[in-house]
Amino acid sequence: MDIPAEGSNIQIQSYKHNGSLHRIWAETKVLKATNHMVIGGNDRTLVTEADGRTWMTREPAICYFHSDLWFNIISMIRDDGIYHYCNLGSPFVYDREALKYIDYDLDIKVFPDMTFTLLDEDEYEHNRKLMGYPDVIDHILKKNVDKLVRWIRQGKGPFSADFIDIWYDRYLTYLS
Repeated sequence: MDIPAEGSNIQIQSYKHNGSLHRIWAETKVLKATNHMVIGGNDRTLVTEADGRTWMTREPAICYFHSDLWFNIISMIRDDGIYHYCNLGSPFVYDREALKYIDYDLDIKVFPDMTFTLLDEDEYEHNRKLMGYPDVIDHILKKNVDKLVRWIRQGKGPFSADFIDIWYDRYLTYLS
């Protein structure tokens, strides 16, 4: 797999299980990239939905993608604290065009006090039947929801306050 260059801007593309494009983030600055992980930062980036609608993100965010985990984490830095939006999805691939993953509908929203809510279970069940998610994918995703909850409770990875501080500081160095 190709690795994006640190300091470069990449596009992030999410797809659905049936191969259809779901959402595109126009620009994310690569802060760290290895064969297994990409950490990026963005602020007020253009997002394009599958139906062509566009919107701009409202705050700086640190994005965490891993090639072995069935989730990714977007940590949004707001005035009242850090909110994490966790997408259950396939491990990422990077092919020089974009960082890509399959979005599997389930999400976990984590609030600044580290309480969290599992979202979109109805959408997941609907799409699981509609797109025929295999049982093995269903099993993997449910195991990764449990893993993600453990990470949240343990303050692991992006859920550590130091993680966001370090990577947001690095992001700011690219802006000056």
